[in-house]
Amino acid sequence: MFVYYSCMATKTISLEIDAYEKLRRAKRSRRESFSSVVRRARWDHEPASAREVLDSLWSLSRSHPESLLPEKTLETLKQRAGSRSRRERPV
Repeated sequence: MFVYYSCMATKTISLEIDAYEKLRRAKRSRRESFSSVVRRARWDHEPASAREVLDSLWSLSRSHPESLLPEKTLETLKQRAGSRSRRERPV
């Protein structure tokens, strides 16, 4: 019989109280680890473009149609954003 033990290395960090509370509130359940919360965190370094926002809204409206704008409105916005990005922008 072969038994495999996996030991993950750990690192202790210090957080200010407000950062700790933000991390704690992000937990989906009491059993979720802080490591899991950090792994699913998004670390955006650049602000999203209008195209990226519209793509996200479009995707969200597909998975949860009751939560956002009607599909026709999103399609109109997407078309307008596409025509604007094709034009030359002034420098």
